[in-house]
Amino acid sequence: MAHVVLTPTLAKLFAGGHTEHDVAGGSVRHVVRALDARYPGIAEHLDEGVAVVIDGVLHHNAMLEDVGPDSEVCFVPAITGG
Repeated sequence: MAHVVLTPTLAKLFAGGHTEHDVAGGSVRHVVRALDARYPGIAEHLDEGVAVVIDGVLHHNAMLEDVGPDSEVCFVPAITGG
């Protein structure tokens, strides 16, 4: 199972304050669906305004990115600018 880390804000809103979770999934999309099954409503917050770090690599459009069984997936606030 992938190890998933949520932001403290999302953890507080949806996961009883727990920031770390083990979730099955072959892609970020599968991870998001699994989290939403546990914590209804979290998916809409993970789809917008959030970047994803998979095994230390930042992805801005990550829904189709692969997630291995031993991967660490961190959802972090997306930073915009320019």
